[in-house]
Amino acid sequence: MDSTIGSQLESCKTANGILGCPSQNGSASILDSQTPAVGASDATLGRHVARRLVEIGVKDVFSVPGDFNLTLLDHLIAEPGLKNIGCCNELNAGYAADGYARSRGVGACVVTFTVGGLSIINAIAGAYSENLPVICIVGGPNTNDYGTNRILHHTIGLSDFSQELRCFQTVTCYQAVVNNLEDAHEQIDTAISTALKESRPVYISISCNLPGISHPTFIRDPVPFSLSPRLSNKMGLEAAVDATVAFLNKAVKPVIIGGPKLRVAKACEAFVELADACGYPIAVMPSGKGLVPEHHSRFIGTYWGAVSTSFCAEIVESADAYLFAGPIFNDYSSVGYSLLLKREKAVVVQPNRVVIANGPAFGCILMKDFLQELAKKLNHNTTAYENYQRIFVPDGVPPKSDPKDPLRVNIMFNHIQKMLSGNTAVIAETGDSWFNCQKLRLPEGCGYEFQMQYGSIGWSVGATLGYAQSVPHKRVIACIGDGSFQVTAQDISTMMRCEQKSIIFLINNGGYTIEVEIHDGPYNVIKNWNYTGLVDAIHNGEGKCWTKKVKCEEELLEAIEIATGEKKDCLCFIEVLVHKDDTSKELLEWGSRVCAANSRPPNPQ
Repeated sequence: MDSTIGSQLESCKTANGILGCPSQNGSASILDSQTPAVGASDATLGRHVARRLVEIGVKDVFSVPGDFNLTLLDHLIAEPGLKNIGCCNELNAGYAADGYARSRGVGACVVTFTVGGLSIINAIAGAYSENLPVICIVGGPNTNDYGTNRILHHTIGLSDFSQELRCFQTVTCYQAVVNNLEDAHEQIDTAISTALKESRPVYISISCNLPGISHPTFIRDPVPFSLSPRLSNKMGLEAAVDATVAFLNKAVKPVIIGGPKLRVAKACEAFVELADACGYPIAVMPSGKGLVPEHHSRFIGTYWGAVSTSFCAEIVESADAYLFAGPIFNDYSSVGYSLLLKREKAVVVQPNRVVIANGPAFGCILMKDFLQELAKKLNHNTTAYENYQRIFVPDGVPPKSDPKDPLRVNIMFNHIQKMLSGNTAVIAETGDSWFNCQKLRLPEGCGYEFQMQYGSIGWSVGATLGYAQSVPHKRVIACIGDGSFQVTAQDISTMMRCEQKSIIFLINNGGYTIEVEIHDGPYNVIKNWNYTGLVDAIHNGEGKCWTKKVKCEEELLEAIEIATGEKKDCLCFIEVLVHKDDTSKELLEWGSRVCAANSRPPNPQ
């Protein structure tokens, strides 16, 4: 059966019924609203696109104007409930839509043809790698130019206009080229529904002369947007659950670990149901942090092989059975392929598939259904958690230093930990912030995001913009390295224009520290900037912004007190100066293992 916007899949509903406000498990729901009747005056292609975006929960669209998309932008901003957020460049617009989708469940961005599309494509590729439904809309050529031998500006000088489309085919799950009105309605609705069903980005090109034209398919009252529910194969589900129960119930000390695909499977609540029922200790893979409740009574930390949080790897790798829900095992998450796991001990649950040990495998099974049914049948077993309690020793606090001594990174993150609450969210940039932020213990309701699979430096500036725009009630705390910040710094200005109140900790250690620990060279040293001076120049007296440069613990504490007190309604930018070799021990270990994996000699031919 179909389910409409007003009665969407139960698995996707939240308390307020809005796609962009996920429930605590990070799953998304569809906007529960009545679409007003459409009159001829606004029954245009542009307004149809705008209404569809609002209907699925998009309230903000991130854009960079160009002559091919200007008329489309006119119609988008004319739609009540849809706000245009103009970004400084296309890359940041894409990153912002990525961050927005992580919070609201879907994001959208609008750029111009080819010169804008090829600029945003790196961000869309990152969203694809993280299973994020981002709707990338491009203003395309005039319909009269298709099929001619004309050469257009913003292209590479060929009369073939398909270059941009061909590039997007590899990083989106659906592509629609709208250059006539007859099938525009169908193409747009298919693209949007595919993005939501597949949880991947889609590409929509709309010819620049079409947005303002009406058509009979837009004049009638719009049919409510609908998605067909996805269902598990009932017999396969029963067989998979029975086989998994038999496998896990014979284990002495089993554990369960949550991975990043819990989000796309909308299975975070089901994972907690299983954890509550089975009694096993629960851990999270690094890229799944924020999807598993760290306030749970049996949460034991991040499982990341040799760089796991204390005592977590020992419990996971010594278990005689482990269930991984939604894992991604790549060279980064496996610490250079060094995890001490055995396939014959593992149950791997993916969004639509379950594999037990070396077999059997079961397909067409939704992770959420599987975990919920498994929770009803597993025996309660707390053995592994009791072992964890026996060996656990609380983490030590960083050794005290004189408040005026040069600031250490572990001191800084010790104080960031104290800032966290259910009203905050953490954005961790690629680099040493990955490792330091992994050690933060997230209170109930505290958001957490980072981009581990794609690992694009500079992602966090745009993502902070998008995430903060989607959750204005939360204070976003972003930890960004100086090298990453130099890639995408411009959209600090967009944060100011949007009156955001995020706190950005700019960690200034003079270079690409994560690259240094993998393989050092002179290319990892960057030109030092006066970062607070740069942000002050961008501020230029317009909007609310406060900056501070800190070099010691005393100055850091003063800055945090001001940022969370009298400047709580401002964008706060705190530049933290630390030694270039002040890194987490986890990065040192991880970097050496990744280096070893990268430098393996070729296999004999």
